[in-house]
Amino acid sequence: MGMPSSSTMHVFSAVQLRDLARTGWLAGIAAQASKAERRVMTGAAYEIVYPIVFARLTRALELSRGHTVCAKGVDRLAEECVDGFHDDVEAVVEDFLTHCRNPVQNLEAWIGGRVRAATVDAHRRRRGERGALQRPRLPGWLSAALDDDRWLTTLATRILVWVGVETTAGGQVWPFESWAGERASRTGDWLGSTPAVVAREIETVLSVMRSRPGWYESYVERPLGRKQAPLAATPDLAQPVADPYASTDSELRRLAGEAVTAIDNRCRVGEDTRAVVVDVIRRVFGGTFAAGLERAPHATPDPLGGVTGALADAATVNRIVGTVRAIIADTD
Repeated sequence: MGMPSSSTMHVFSAVQLRDLARTGWLAGIAAQASKAERRVMTGAAYEIVYPIVFARLTRALELSRGHTVCAKGVDRLAEECVDGFHDDVEAVVEDFLTHCRNPVQNLEAWIGGRVRAATVDAHRRRRGERGALQRPRLPGWLSAALDDDRWLTTLATRILVWVGVETTAGGQVWPFESWAGERASRTGDWLGSTPAVVAREIETVLSVMRSRPGWYESYVERPLGRKQAPLAATPDLAQPVADPYASTDSELRRLAGEAVTAIDNRCRVGEDTRAVVVDVIRRVFGGTFAAGLERAPHATPDPLGGVTGALADAATVNRIVGTVRAIIADTD
């Protein structure tokens, strides 16, 4: 029996795509499909592919960024992460429909084995189309001009990556909040890692980049100009801004810094890390949370809801202990 033509296929469901993959006819059918049929096949393929991409790529990527909430599921992805996830799924779907030419019995394993190569190729292609560096690496002159500072060189790399992706930061040019969180985890400076500080550091890095106008115009200014415009003007983060969440964020950073310092001090004198973590978290976060008490109930979410209660769960404690150990190791 020969390969059926796409015209004989009235509906392309996920089940049908699996059947075609088992016969080895999928890529051939997709190649001869009309635009309308290709759209239907793409939708069905998306249904198969997106859980695999999340499990094989996105979850680990979000954890490496410190986005523990995003790593919990597709429906928990933050706005700054969801576009990238859809780009990755789109790349894998295209790869699936183009290269599934031989019989495949275990489709999840076959797709999973191609996820990284497919997404990396697509990512580099999109960056190239935008004029950004396909493999963002800091040139030696830039690293030297930043005194090889661990955080500033990391921030410079983040800038070079950011200008080449479609993702936007809402009404801002740069993802200040996200980078402030990364700054805190990398430097251990939990109190000083604010969006305003990061905004000033971004300008410091950009001023060094501008010292080579041709390089800056090619790899920063031009690709950045091709990103979707911010939804609103970027605020001057160096100036105080009225923010109903500001006191909450400030208090959380203060408490986090206090907790890390206390844990570090006690672990250095030989106390058991696990016991110290549980005790300090209960002491620091278990009391009354002052920030937000001036606002009406439920006006803002409870930032500490369930924190101390979660210490009863062994898996949660293990994750916290692992994170704390990594933070202390980074600051040594």
